[in-house]
Amino acid sequence: MNFTSSLLLIFALIVASGFFSIAEISLAASRRLRLRQMADEGDARAEQVIRVQDQPGHYFTVVQIAQNGVAILGGIVGEGALSPWFTLFFELWLGAAAAETAGFLTSFLIITSLFILFADLFPKRLGLTAPESAAVRVIGPMQACMTALKPLVWIYSKGADGLFRLFDLPAQRDDRITSADILAMTEAGTRAGVLAAREQQVIANVFELDTRTVSSAMSQRDRIAFFLRDDPDSVIRLRIAAEPYSTYPVCEGDIDHVVGYVDAKDLFQRVLNNQPISLTDDALVRKVLMVPDRLTLGEVLEQFRQVHEDFAVIINEYSLVVGVVTLNDVMSTVMGDLISSPQDEDRIVRRDENSWLIDGVTSIQDVLHALSLDTLPHEEDYETLAGFMMVMLRRVPRKTDAVVWGNYKFEVLDVDSYRIDQVMVSRITPLPSTTPSSPAGFS
Repeated sequence: MNFTSSLLLIFALIVASGFFSIAEISLAASRRLRLRQMADEGDARAEQVIRVQDQPGHYFTVVQIAQNGVAILGGIVGEGALSPWFTLFFELWLGAAAAETAGFLTSFLIITSLFILFADLFPKRLGLTAPESAAVRVIGPMQACMTALKPLVWIYSKGADGLFRLFDLPAQRDDRITSADILAMTEAGTRAGVLAAREQQVIANVFELDTRTVSSAMSQRDRIAFFLRDDPDSVIRLRIAAEPYSTYPVCEGDIDHVVGYVDAKDLFQRVLNNQPISLTDDALVRKVLMVPDRLTLGEVLEQFRQVHEDFAVIINEYSLVVGVVTLNDVMSTVMGDLISSPQDEDRIVRRDENSWLIDGVTSIQDVLHALSLDTLPHEEDYETLAGFMMVMLRRVPRKTDAVVWGNYKFEVLDVDSYRIDQVMVSRITPLPSTTPSSPAGFS
């Protein structure tokens, strides 16, 4: 074989090796969701790629047989074609034996470098830029190769299967999609500008519904406006005016004996029609949904769907009322900053870049979000900021008590009958202020 033929053969071997490198990396990197989308759009080759991903053993066996065979053949051809020329070149300065060794090493280095660059690195990086497109383009030739090399593929595949069984390893990749995978994709989409930061936060909040308990979104017991069954018309009217809500629990004797609830629309209708309001009227008082305080927001949402209600009373293990929750409370948790009630805004008040005033009953997830934190210590032991202070102090907090954690100081500002009303949260190492300076003459 002359020198020109050898160079052409080396070039052909590099191209062949590059093809198999693209085939290998594109199958491994192809996203199943994108392939499924391409298949649904009518690309039959995408369906073939999906089937190969389910059973990739024969595919990768062909890749390895071809790449190793091409590499060995390339070394043989390259050494035979280039070594004599480099040996003659080095004989100008070296002895025959030394020149032969130098010629062999030089040809080996050049051939190896060409294969590394053009048959491995470049095609693999090319395949990673658009793995799904590359995979559907090479699947046809690869299936032809699998058919042509079927005997060899069978032998090596059985050997590989035996090794997997010997070491008790999974032979198929796990393509299950988890919530963490989806959140990672949305975060990547936010960084790429595809999703707005608030939209990404809404998606993250949806997945939190199955981890956040209903206590984190409910209105606390001491903030519930309720009626007693025997309240007269005048008392009911005064309470509606003083505490205007859409729904009121109706109790027998005290708040821990809830018998139902009344909708403000029904009350207003009676007022407008100059009819007396009596909560002993069973037609006015509706059956109330009672849910345990250990349920997650996702479970409460499912119960709302099943009973076609949007209001529930929360009770603890001792059947005592601890709060109430509405469908709007759950949706506010999902939507976050996109929708907020005045009550939500009052719970976390940002004073400046480095300090916040936070109500003690604020859920710990909302505190983490406001402070841009990922976690707080012993999170499983409490659900509110007040609970965090109690767990950290190991007692009922008093005014001026403080907890320092990380770069934050949590200081109790107000306590009302053992209830923590306000907590001042400050950064110990403040961030530089971004507030513009006041114009001259103003302060």
